[in-house]
Amino acid sequence: MRLRNWIAVVVSVLLLAAAGTIGILVNRSALRTADAVHRADTQTLAVNNGSLIGKLQLMSAAELLDFTKSHVLQLSKNSAPDRLVLNTLVAKSTTFGYGALLTDLAGNVLTSSRSTGLPSSTDAGWAPMRAALKAKQAGFSGVMRVDGVDRSTGKRRDVFLQAVAVPVVVGGAPAGVLIGLDEVASTTLQKYLATLKDKTHTASVVDANGVIGAADDAKNVGRKIDPEIRADIAATSRTGNFVEYSNGSTQMIAVVVGQLPGGWAYVRAQSKSSFDGAVHSKSQTLNMTLLAIILIGITAISALGYRTALQRRRGDARFQALFQHAPDLVTVLDGRGKIAYSSPSSTSVLGFEAGRLTGTTVFDIVHPDDRPYMMHHFSALVTQRDAVVRLQCRVRPAHGEWRWFEFTASNQMHNPALNGVVINARDVSETRAFQERLAHEASHDALTGLPNRRRMQDALDASLREDAVAVLFVDLDGFKPVNDAHGHEAGDELLRQVAQRLSECVRENDVLARVGGDEFVVLMPGIHDPSDTDAMGDRIRAAVEAAFLIDGHEVTIGASVGVHLAPLSCDPDEALRAADHAMYSIKKGREPLALAGAPKPGRHRAEP
Repeated sequence: MRLRNWIAVVVSVLLLAAAGTIGILVNRSALRTADAVHRADTQTLAVNNGSLIGKLQLMSAAELLDFTKSHVLQLSKNSAPDRLVLNTLVAKSTTFGYGALLTDLAGNVLTSSRSTGLPSSTDAGWAPMRAALKAKQAGFSGVMRVDGVDRSTGKRRDVFLQAVAVPVVVGGAPAGVLIGLDEVASTTLQKYLATLKDKTHTASVVDANGVIGAADDAKNVGRKIDPEIRADIAATSRTGNFVEYSNGSTQMIAVVVGQLPGGWAYVRAQSKSSFDGAVHSKSQTLNMTLLAIILIGITAISALGYRTALQRRRGDARFQALFQHAPDLVTVLDGRGKIAYSSPSSTSVLGFEAGRLTGTTVFDIVHPDDRPYMMHHFSALVTQRDAVVRLQCRVRPAHGEWRWFEFTASNQMHNPALNGVVINARDVSETRAFQERLAHEASHDALTGLPNRRRMQDALDASLREDAVAVLFVDLDGFKPVNDAHGHEAGDELLRQVAQRLSECVRENDVLARVGGDEFVVLMPGIHDPSDTDAMGDRIRAAVEAAFLIDGHEVTIGASVGVHLAPLSCDPDEALRAADHAMYSIKKGREPLALAGAPKPGRHRAEP
């Protein structure tokens, strides 16, 4: 009997040891998977933010480049006309409100919008900008400090600046450099990072020297980043890299996305313990509990079943607690796309009751237009072991409109702890809306809301590939006197009202754009008959010549309209030049639009 009992004890111990070993291995496998998914998600989010920051920097350079194309610069020492142009840039720009200056190709200042508060010519922050200009690229400086005064208190304060530079091209060759200065503490980038503020981590954008140029906490602007992160910036690619380091007695981890314009980098840092979260601590607790069960089984065979069941319930409780308050959705799908598990956060994020989604197919809540795209990627994913795919699609919550989610799916069909496809989903609706708003602002005129020159040129190029296009170049007559008499604000209001009237003149498929100053362009695809453009020109002149009410004053202006009928496959730049030439012919001769028949000033028709 004793032997039988010992055999039972030994067998029980062996079974418990085997079960405990398997449990520890499974726990480690799940931990590695969770770590991999967590790191991949963190890195992807950092790369997205880094890409967005890079686009914001390039947009500021594009603003300067467009300015050089629309304004004539003298490029002479202390030029009064150039200073007036620079003041106009500073007044109208949302980026370079601090100041602007012109230099020669050697870096010597020719004209500046301000006489004080400029960085020293020997400041190390100029180096990356000058290197980029030598490489015939837009230049971005590092963070540079100048002395300033707090307007509210009158006390001295440090002002941190970044410079953006583009070459001024004259006669096809660079003749000088236009530099815009922005105070980094009040830029759009700083405001964007402030929206990312979270108590668990810090987000910042640093220059190549490790100086913080923007941060989720504005107090950090101008400070140096940790030396270990600074040493890693130059070697970090745009795909991001993790850096682990010590801050005193605290172990830290940061994801660094480098190779942004000017050698800048995006850094997201937090303590290692907060990054790992509850996953590691709960994993160690689970391992110790399994060992305790094995020891208990040696002395108490009768408790084997009870302890095993109890441990299973504790493991489930830990798993539920881990994902109960997570901001992301964690879902496990079987090979057909049915939901085998959905984390409790589905209640707070999507509004579904706990367990409501279990057993349903994930494709039921995906937008019909996105469903084939997602099913295609899912089918390819389940055929590849350990494959990972990332995509975005629209999902309908239980109550509400469609929202954009970013999915990271990992094939863990072979993993006995998961036996399915693990999906981590995050609501990216606000980020996507912000990116779309940036794209709209890059292609539209900020004053009138009309398409800008770049958007108009793209539309003209696309239209000419399919059909002939009538190009009408509109220049306002008498705008400058109104601007001089009533001020720039009145001039801006007049331009807005002109844009509204012109919008009412064009057809549904026509394109109306503001190309600079008081100049507008109308594109009429599919127009071959001069009588159609004559009618449009009459409508435009009638709309513009009607009196405007500006700030309580009745204002009257006119319009010169140049027309060019561009044939199919015509060169877009040539079509615009021809319409511009026709407009100036009218403006010079003060003659109306030419009627059908013999050529007259104001119309240029391309040869068929």
